[in-house]
Amino acid sequence: MPEAPDGSVADGAPARPAPAVGRARVPSAVPVPPPSGSAAPPAGGPGSTGSGTPAPVDQLDQSDPAAELVAAAAAALREPGLVVITGAPGSGRSTLLRRLQESFRGTVYAGGGLAMLRGVAALPLARAVRVRLPVHDPALLSEAVRSRVRHGLLLIDDLQWADPLTVAALPSIAAHCRVAVTLRTPHRLPGDAEQTLRAAATAWLPAPALPATVAEGMVRQIAPAASPAAVADIVRRAGGVPLAITALARRAAARRPDTTPDTPDGDTEGSGLAYAVATALADLGRPARTAMAALGLLGRPAPAAMLGEGAAELAAAGLIEISGTTANPVSPFVAEIAAGLLDPAERAALHRRLAGVVPAREAARHLAAAGAAAEAYTMAVEAAGGTASSGERAELLLLACDLPGVEVSGEVRLAAARAALVAGRPQACLRVLGPDLLPGDPTAAVLRGEALLQTGAAAAARTAVADVPDDAAPDLVGGRDRLRLLGVLGTGALADAAAEEARIRSVHGDEPAHLGLRAALAAVRAANRSPGWEYGLATAAAAAGTGGDPLAARWSAWLLVETLTADGRLADAASAAATAASACAADLAYSWQTRFLAAQLWCTALRGADLDQVTSRAGDLTDRTLPAIARGYAAAAVSLTEADGGLLASARGRLTDAGHGPAAPVVDWVAREAAWLDGQPEVALSPGTGSAGPLLDGLRQITANWAAHDIGAATVAADPPPLPVVEATVTAWANRSAEGFTYAAGQWHDVARREEVRSLLAAGLFDDQPDRAVPALLQAEKLAEEAGLVVLLGRTRRALRRHAVRRDTRGRRAGDELTDRERDVLRLVAKGEPTRRIAGQLGISRETVETHIRAGMRKLGARTRTEAAALAMEALSLEGDV
Repeated sequence: MPEAPDGSVADGAPARPAPAVGRARVPSAVPVPPPSGSAAPPAGGPGSTGSGTPAPVDQLDQSDPAAELVAAAAAALREPGLVVITGAPGSGRSTLLRRLQESFRGTVYAGGGLAMLRGVAALPLARAVRVRLPVHDPALLSEAVRSRVRHGLLLIDDLQWADPLTVAALPSIAAHCRVAVTLRTPHRLPGDAEQTLRAAATAWLPAPALPATVAEGMVRQIAPAASPAAVADIVRRAGGVPLAITALARRAAARRPDTTPDTPDGDTEGSGLAYAVATALADLGRPARTAMAALGLLGRPAPAAMLGEGAAELAAAGLIEISGTTANPVSPFVAEIAAGLLDPAERAALHRRLAGVVPAREAARHLAAAGAAAEAYTMAVEAAGGTASSGERAELLLLACDLPGVEVSGEVRLAAARAALVAGRPQACLRVLGPDLLPGDPTAAVLRGEALLQTGAAAAARTAVADVPDDAAPDLVGGRDRLRLLGVLGTGALADAAAEEARIRSVHGDEPAHLGLRAALAAVRAANRSPGWEYGLATAAAAAGTGGDPLAARWSAWLLVETLTADGRLADAASAAATAASACAADLAYSWQTRFLAAQLWCTALRGADLDQVTSRAGDLTDRTLPAIARGYAAAAVSLTEADGGLLASARGRLTDAGHGPAAPVVDWVAREAAWLDGQPEVALSPGTGSAGPLLDGLRQITANWAAHDIGAATVAADPPPLPVVEATVTAWANRSAEGFTYAAGQWHDVARREEVRSLLAAGLFDDQPDRAVPALLQAEKLAEEAGLVVLLGRTRRALRRHAVRRDTRGRRAGDELTDRERDVLRLVAKGEPTRRIAGQLGISRETVETHIRAGMRKLGARTRTEAAALAMEALSLEGDV
């Protein structure tokens, strides 16, 4: 019977191929055919007196550690000797043995041990040579095998399942024959058998871990739809163990819940590895088994001293690596499986033991996993009070509120709601508060109002604090008045907001002590664009940050970014967003951090700067779990850059699920712009909803006018937003004035490159005098080519041809065709894949991907990767190879 699959089973002999049971086997030994035109039999073949030899080392691929191991084994076997390949469960020992077989020029005799038949004398040798062997006499046994193998290669897989007679015979066989075996660690070879093998071995080679790029390629082949974040997590957890990579990737491909099975049979995709780990752990002492399970429950490296005496045995077996005083599991997933093999009582007991030796923030989670909800609650609340990170505080307090069977105090719920708000998790705040927590309590009302404000429900936020009395604590009254003011401001009623502001100043003064209220007053000045409003918001954010109100600080910083963006001050907005994102990262406020990062990328994309970098970073960001507003801005950024670069299908596809939440107006305009660029002006002409700020409202009007021009309709009549650059462009459209467009182009120069190009294009289209139209079009062409605005570049060149101007353009270099790999890379770029995902899918490094992209750009005459991808797809479509 075959051993349970663990990545290291083999069978085969010269007489017949091995049955394919469970896993791929090392192929049976087959004489190598003679070279063409030669009648001589292959060296080492049946009846030959020649000598079989491994292939020269320089013929082996040494670009990865596995190839280097095979080369080392081949070199060691140029003469008779013994090579031992060792490795942990699932490490690919059988694959390495098969690669060694393929490199050998001669006859190969392959056999192996079987777990269920380990008591049968000389079974692995008999399976290899396919004859009955004299098991009653060790000397005759060795001579029988030597006479059969002679100058060939003897392969024995899974030596840990071999009987004592086989193990004892190997040194004497290797004295005259080439022998390679695999040995799983840990193992239970009899007596001092390992020391005897080490003394006889020509080479003792541990199986290497798969390189990250190769592992990513495996994951991409098995689970092509996995996101880059998921691929990176699989590679990290697998630790370079091939069978672990396969199990995790299959689970991802099947979209199974990512949980560790309780038993080896509990998970179809991981059962093979689970069985292999279970059998390997059975060969370890109890302290080592417990230590391995502890690493799985911890989910991180641990001090070796914490693991006790079992750490040394795990290190000797190759299951962990000890660096200094820290023990790291070679494969975290194997450690997780070890933990999953514990029965519920053992697991709960181990969680309790770990809770006593880890920091309090981790102890709370271990106690919760052990079922000690009351103790976990106490520990989580205490740990939350001692952490300096708002992100960790929110996690711990939310854990305390979610524990089953525990009565959570109102004070803890309020603290959890406040922490969730500071961490940027308003929905978690509303969930903790619920609809009926502490009815009439002003603290709960203010927190609920803040959460509603963060979700964009300004009117509901104002309603939530309507019943907070004037005699409440000063900080609550300040919070109430802040939400009243912002609730009015959020409806766009500036006159009502001014009246509310006057009332607040009469009560709290011009510089309220409440930092959040001070920020709200700065927001009113920003909404009215009062002189110095930027300084007011920045000062309010800084004061809140140093005064211990991170929520007001982040809210003010976000309002500053949004207002600067709305006014077309994109460089300033991007700079402010980058600064705020760094501050949030330091406090582990992930939701706020991603919001600011997405806004920074959106501003950069709209400016038309660093389009390739925007495509890469925003594409990676959209693969993560994001708040709705961050997802909207990130999707809009990458879609705009792709649409400008000619990847219109990818651009429009990204926007399908991103048009919800506060960023919906941004996504809506990008969808209209992509439709116009894609030759669908009727979509761009559809009516929009609501106001989105001066810049975005103006861009909507400009896109609508371009769409109307394309279908021969009248100019879209609308009052331009109060933004000089937009007013200049919309007025030029109303008058169909070439001079107006030229002026508008100058206004756009420091704001948005793509709009500068569009204005110059319009100036050339609407000017009847070629001596004025052509220079505008040539300038538009130059700017579009430099920025990689492929679609606008094409429109500009068509306009130039109307004036009989045919510019020399960068084109495909004669005789410089794209290679197959360059086509593959550019095809994936055209689908919107970022560099990291392309590298994973093709099994190459990121640097190699960039090399292929640059080569394609050079050959196609493209200035950006998106332009190169668009040109490549156009060429492939003509060839019928899309």
